[in-house]
Amino acid sequence: MIFKDYYKILGLESNKATPEEIKAAYREQAKKYHQYINSEKNITEERFKDINEAYKVLSYQTTRRKYD
Repeated sequence: MIFKDYYKILGLESNKATPEEIKAAYREQAKKYHQYINSEKNITEERFKDINEAYKVLSYQTTRRKYD
């Protein structure tokens, strides 16, 4: 299994990010890599899935604690 650095995927520096910072980073990355905005379908689709996965894990306190 490949380890994914969810903080890096969202463009955050460290695991000290607040929930508000995580949400803002998610929105920024989602806008940047959304398949309707970006024309490179293959790259953006995988990247967008990673962004959603990262947000899903980091946005909930219990899953974030397990990840950290």
